[in-house]
Amino acid sequence: MLNEKEIKDWITEFLDGTDRFVVDVKVKVGDLILVFLDSDTSLTIDHCVEVSKMIENRLDREEEDFELRVSSSGLDHPFTMKRQYVKNIGRSIEVELNDGNIHRGKLLEVMDESVTIEIIVEKKRNKIKQLQTGGPMTIAFSDILEAKPVVSFH
Repeated sequence: MLNEKEIKDWITEFLDGTDRFVVDVKVKVGDLILVFLDSDTSLTIDHCVEVSKMIENRLDREEEDFELRVSSSGLDHPFTMKRQYVKNIGRSIEVELNDGNIHRGKLLEVMDESVTIEIIVEKKRNKIKQLQTGGPMTIAFSDILEAKPVVSFH
C-alpha cells in the first residue's frame, strides 16, 4: 500500500533549499497518486516533472502498479498552509468561515494567528454590479474553514 505521509516526506526532503513546497499528497483507489505543489515565486512544468521523476525512482512498479500526477495546487485548491497566504498578499481571496459566512477581499496582511483582508462588497445600482471596499477585517486562522484565491477580471 502506498503511504501518503512517506511520499510527502520524500518530496519535502527533495524540495528542501528551494522556494517550492508540497501542499498535499493523496493516494486514491487504484493507486492513483495525486501530488499538489506550490512555490513562493513560480512553479513550472519542469519543477513538476522533477518531482515526478524522483517519486518514480523511489517506487517499484514491480511491487506496486501506480498512476502518478504531479501538478500545481491551482486556483481551485484551498490554502492549507500559512505560506500560501503570504504568497497571495495583495491578491483577492475568498474566505469561508466555520460559521458559514463567506467574505471576499484583498489579502492585506498575514500574521502568526490571523489574516487581514480589505472586504469587497458587491452592490447593485440600477441593475449594474459595483464593487466597493468595506474596510479591513481581521480573521483568525482558527475561524477559517476554507480560503482560496479568486480570479478577477476587473
